[in-house]
Amino acid sequence: MWAAGSVKVRYCLAATSVTLRRCLTLGATMAKSKFEYVRDFEADDTCLAHCWVVVRLDGRNFHRFAEKHSFAKPNDSRALHLMTKCAQTVMEELEDIVIAYGQSDEYSFVFKRKSNWFKRRASKFMTHVASQFASSYVFYWRDYFEDQPLLYPPGFDGRVVVYPSNQTLKDYLSWRQADCHINNLYNTVFWALIQQSGLTPVQAQGRLQGTLAADKNEILFSEFNINYNNEPLMYRKGTVLIWQKVDEVTTKEVKLPAEMEGKKMAVTRTRTKPVPLHCDIIGDAFWKEHPEILDEDS
Repeated sequence: MWAAGSVKVRYCLAATSVTLRRCLTLGATMAKSKFEYVRDFEADDTCLAHCWVVVRLDGRNFHRFAEKHSFAKPNDSRALHLMTKCAQTVMEELEDIVIAYGQSDEYSFVFKRKSNWFKRRASKFMTHVASQFASSYVFYWRDYFEDQPLLYPPGFDGRVVVYPSNQTLKDYLSWRQADCHINNLYNTVFWALIQQSGLTPVQAQGRLQGTLAADKNEILFSEFNINYNNEPLMYRKGTVLIWQKVDEVTTKEVKLPAEMEGKKMAVTRTRTKPVPLHCDIIGDAFWKEHPEILDEDS
């Protein structure tokens, strides 16, 4: 009797197994419809392995945006701090970013060489960074522009570039900081001529045409008593974001077993955060001070 029952059980199990396999095969076949072939048209945008992936965002038509929202000229510290806040939010969401650099209406984000986020697809890198940055700009707007309502949503375009070596990455960041200096020096003189000398934008542009950096510095000093080297570093150097350990103090209520009421105590905890620096990154001093940025295993 037991032998016959055992045979019946084995038969049922075998039949169930065959039925299950047939169902799984049928399900897999049904999941792949005849329209599945359209995926073959997707371009392969995988970034080269063992290269630094850089995503750079630029504000779209930000000259108009700045005018409509009454940005101070030549620099609006509120707008620059808002940009940095957005960049910090991006770094906290995408922790494979090792360093970011921003100036004016642009920010560059550097992903580590070994990052395998989004399977290294360029489109994923760019869209995640751009969407996080743009939504943060709107979300934090009121924290920096309390008296200025946001009249319309800003836009940012992005691009992805891969750099094969530490030196090419450093040269890229040096290029962006040099661009910051060139543009800020020009804008500082340009707006001084308009705001303090009463020139029109066309006249100020004509006055500066063909001038070198030394000429612009001379105009600032001799006509407006402005020493460009004393201008805020954030304007002259831009903003560098790197990961650093920061002590945060919070208040916590602690209740001991023998006490009826809890006591409020200050609790210090250390966490790693993207910290803004306004310093030179063209020379070697910065990279010697922060070797972990280019460390392969960072």
